[in-house]
Amino acid sequence: MTPLHSTLKRALTIDGRDYVLTLNETALKLTLKGKRNGVELSWTQLVNGEAALAVALHASLGAFATKHKVPAAQPRSAKPLLAVKPPAKTKPPAAATAKRKTRPARKK
Repeated sequence: MTPLHSTLKRALTIDGRDYVLTLNETALKLTLKGKRNGVELSWTQLVNGEAALAVALHASLGAFATKHKVPAAQPRSAKPLLAVKPPAKTKPPAAATAKRKTRPARKK
C-alpha cells in the first residue's frame, strides 16, 4: 500500500453539482468546486465512530446550502411539470408591411 504523504485532490459530481474531495494525512474535506469552506472530517473521527455526529452537525448547519440549488434528476416515469406550446404564427400588422415612403430631394 502506498502511504498518503501529500495532499490528493479529486473532482466529483453529485446531483449535478461539482465538488472537490481533498485527502491528506489528517483528514478528508469535501467542498463545492470554486469554494474554500466545506465539510472536513478527521480520520480519527471516522475510525472512532464520531463521523455520524460530525456529519449530522454539518448538515444541521447547512454546509452546502446555496441560494441556487440544482434540482435533482427526475425519475423517468415523472410527467413534465409544464408543457409549453410554441406561439401560433400570426401575420404582422398592416402598418409594418407597408412600404416606407421616401423623402423628396432637398432643394439647394
